[in-house]
Amino acid sequence: MNNDTKKFFEKLAGATEQEEFEPKLAKVDEIESDDDESDDFEEGEGQLAIDVYQAGNDIIIEAPVAGVGIDDLDLEISPESVAIRGKREQREKVEDNDYLYQECYWGKFSRSIILPQEINPDHSTATFKNGVLRITLPKVNKQKMKKVKVRFE
Repeated sequence: MNNDTKKFFEKLAGATEQEEFEPKLAKVDEIESDDDESDDFEEGEGQLAIDVYQAGNDIIIEAPVAGVGIDDLDLEISPESVAIRGKREQREKVEDNDYLYQECYWGKFSRSIILPQEINPDHSTATFKNGVLRITLPKVNKQKMKKVKVRFE
């Protein structure tokens, strides 16, 4: 490409010199939240990865929460939804410029799930094994019919 053509395209694009690109590590905790709620888990939360599936009469939610203590997990279960909140603390402080790769999320996280079917929160259970949280939610079967015998008085 000759010099005049190059200048034309630079002028058209609004650039006169090639800018250098310097990659930076993106951190989830630097992302600002738009929520105005004021609870402990709102600022700079990460989103928890989950699997949701059904098994028989239950809906199962599984989430990897390795490195999270039981006391650092909070579950809220309603007939229509489940909210999981927690906090994963980093054991050793590492300076930002010492990282070669930083893919693990440290800090507060949450996830809300709208359930496809109504469940019974009173009979729900949660277990924690090998770093995986498993929540079992029994479905409410509204299709069951009850026969009522009519008595004559």
